[in-house]
Amino acid sequence: MSQIINFIALSIITLGVVMVYDARIITKKLFGFGDQNQAAWGLKILGFIIIVIGMLIIIF
Repeated sequence: MSQIINFIALSIITLGVVMVYDARIITKKLFGFGDQNQAAWGLKILGFIIIVIGMLIIIF
């Protein structure tokens, strides 16, 4: 059971890392207008929060 939870947490962390790394590319695909800089910044913050949540799942 513990291994399954760790695998899910690692998947969540991977999703967060991809969001942080590819934030600019994701915003270009999803948002064709408006301020893409703030959208990319928001995705990076969201990705970081997702990474922290995944790490907390592994720790506790």
